[in-house]
Amino acid sequence: MPSIGEITLSKMTHGVPLSIILPAKNEAASLVTLLPELKQQVPEAEILVVDDGSTDDTVALCKLHQVRVVSQPYCMGNGAAVKAGARAASGEVLLLMDADGQHRPEDIPLLLETLDQGFDMVVGARGKGSQANVHRSIGNKIYNWLASWMVGHRIVDLTSGFRAVEAAKFKQFLYLLPNGFSYPTTITMSFFRAGYSVAYVPIHAPKRIGGSHLRLVKDGLRFLLIIFKIGSLYSPLKLFAPAAFLHFMLGIGYYVYTFVTDHRLSSMTVFLLSASVTIFMIGLVSEQITALMYRETEDRS
Repeated sequence: MPSIGEITLSKMTHGVPLSIILPAKNEAASLVTLLPELKQQVPEAEILVVDDGSTDDTVALCKLHQVRVVSQPYCMGNGAAVKAGARAASGEVLLLMDADGQHRPEDIPLLLETLDQGFDMVVGARGKGSQANVHRSIGNKIYNWLASWMVGHRIVDLTSGFRAVEAAKFKQFLYLLPNGFSYPTTITMSFFRAGYSVAYVPIHAPKRIGGSHLRLVKDGLRFLLIIFKIGSLYSPLKLFAPAAFLHFMLGIGYYVYTFVTDHRLSSMTVFLLSASVTIFMIGLVSEQITALMYRETEDRS
């Protein structure tokens, strides 16, 4: 594998500068070692720390290491910090990573090397040895399976926040990104919907430094909602067609039951069959609207 310097220079000397975006809320404990490592590993890169309402020494550390700070007026969320960093970044390639020590600077060359092979986005996929509790691991597997079914492609790690991406294509979807922790989910599925290429490379994510800002139940439900929300944007019929089919089969089943027992057509049967047609038509119209929406996105680019 090429050296770090060779990879970063290949990205810099051909007119493709790199910006590293670090959303941070009270991450001074990890930034004290992370920032020097980043400056040593990728000295040519623009490093932006997005301060999301920190009350510790996050900002002071950034000034000490002469790292650019984008300050939020108050805590607006991880996704909001990523969007603010993307808007402020000058690089044509964005390297998004957590500021809590879970993403290692030495893995950056692997992402950039893969991106240089022609992919639009490269995601660091956490392996089995990476830090995660049992509930989160099971949740991630469910999310990956659901999202893979939605988009028709295998998604190895839906929620990983460690990724390299072409800035222009990433910024096309800023308006879709939520302000919370589920921005990786949204951007991954949006890229697949737009026909952009996504690659996964294995990484090891060590234990984070400091306490987690993620709330298991609340954010887990939010991730699930985001999957269905983006699924409805990606391919509405994937959601509406099964629901329509379920209503249709229930209607037919109930008709058979009432015909055998009472020799009649019940109002419930009519309702279920009518609902199945209505749900399917809503999905069909939503599919057309989605196609037009993504066409407008491509036209703007």
